[in-house]
Amino acid sequence: MLELFISAFVTLFVVIDPPGCAPIFAGLTSTAPPAAARHMAVRACLIATMILLVFALFGEKLLGALHIELNSFRIAGGIMLFLIAIDMVFEKRTERREKRAEEVRTAAEVDDVSVFPLAIPMIAGPGSIATIMLLMSRAQGTEATLMILAALVAVMFLCLAALMAAGPIMR
Repeated sequence: MLELFISAFVTLFVVIDPPGCAPIFAGLTSTAPPAAARHMAVRACLIATMILLVFALFGEKLLGALHIELNSFRIAGGIMLFLIAIDMVFEKRTERREKRAEEVRTAAEVDDVSVFPLAIPMIAGPGSIATIMLLMSRAQGTEATLMILAALVAVMFLCLAALMAAGPIMR
């Protein structure tokens, strides 16, 4: 079971990328007071966690309702994870995230960025949703399911810690 936890933790950590979210969060909240930035960090992580938990627990039923086979989703999710890995190797993912953050920052009247672009799509994006659904589809029994969910919660705590530390680190 420890192997499953470590495998799920590492996979989710790489896909969600808490250290990569921190500088973008710092840029998006650079004009916000520290208390507001902390509130946005907590809110973004809570919303992203809830979204990922919903897809972890009910994603397979959602796919069934949409008449999408799990094997088709596995193939698409595998391709998506492969493309994320290629982007990480060539650092294009970070550039794209920074560009998106700059666009949002220059847009008119963006006060609270906790839902968009932080919770969705930066933390709970297509890659992390596909990953958690694929991990849950491999879970055999309640213990395995709890290990994967524990790994998700652990990664989300690290994401929250990274977002909370983003401001002081960037200064």
